[in-house]
Amino acid sequence: MKKLFWSKKLSLVAVLAIVSLLSACGNDEDTATEEEKSAWDEIQEDGSLTVATSGTLFPTSYRSEGSDELTGFEVEVVREIGERLELEIEFTELGFDEMLTSVQTGQVDLAANDIEITEDREEKFIFSTPFKYSYGTAIVRSGDLSGIETLEDLEGKKAAGASTSVYMQMAREYGAEEVVYDNATNETYLRDVAIGRTDVILNDYYLQTLALAAFPELEITIHPDLKYSPSEVGVVMNKDNTELADNVNRVIEEMLEDGTIAEISAEFFNGADVTQKVNIEE
Repeated sequence: MKKLFWSKKLSLVAVLAIVSLLSACGNDEDTATEEEKSAWDEIQEDGSLTVATSGTLFPTSYRSEGSDELTGFEVEVVREIGERLELEIEFTELGFDEMLTSVQTGQVDLAANDIEITEDREEKFIFSTPFKYSYGTAIVRSGDLSGIETLEDLEGKKAAGASTSVYMQMAREYGAEEVVYDNATNETYLRDVAIGRTDVILNDYYLQTLALAAFPELEITIHPDLKYSPSEVGVVMNKDNTELADNVNRVIEEMLEDGTIAEISAEFFNGADVTQKVNIEE
């Protein structure tokens, strides 16, 4: 009788040991599964993409007068990307410098705000397939062109813009004094040139043209002789998020092929198709 009791006890211990072992294996598998989840897996589980944009850059990212609805060329391109990837889009409005930091630290999934593709940035981020091509121009006072004839004349002039933009980098290279704003509106930038607080704004041709058209009362103009730096624009993603980049590129290429981005461009750039490459003489 005693022998039977110990036999049963030993059998119970063996069963418990096996159950414990299987449970541990199960936990290890669960942990491994969690560890193997990519950023793209998490985005799909969450069902949304977080996107940094300024909300103040007409016509890329802004609010129409009297409306709280965010819109603009890249805002609508991103919304279409989200629809094709079956993901909700959650916009976070940030200043230009904050956008790139937020992508780098993983606080947002991507940034969309007329961000040019450069070699330096490509070392730190993944850019999507380009969907906007343009070149640089300069807004100056219409009366005297702010005393600027060539890029060399930027030396000593006050140039306004974001400190990390490619245009401000160029201004510094030519000896301009930078005047930095904290996510200011286009009107602030333009009015300061008109009243002489600053002298010049270096920026993208299409953005400059539309900005001027929005404020015809200001005595400013696009410099007739300054055309430089052909540019390409795409959305920006974290260097490690390659699966997101693959999927974003897939749908952007579909949108370029079927003309969707060209249609969005026409809506926000007075009929112009910014998806077409441009050639200029440096």
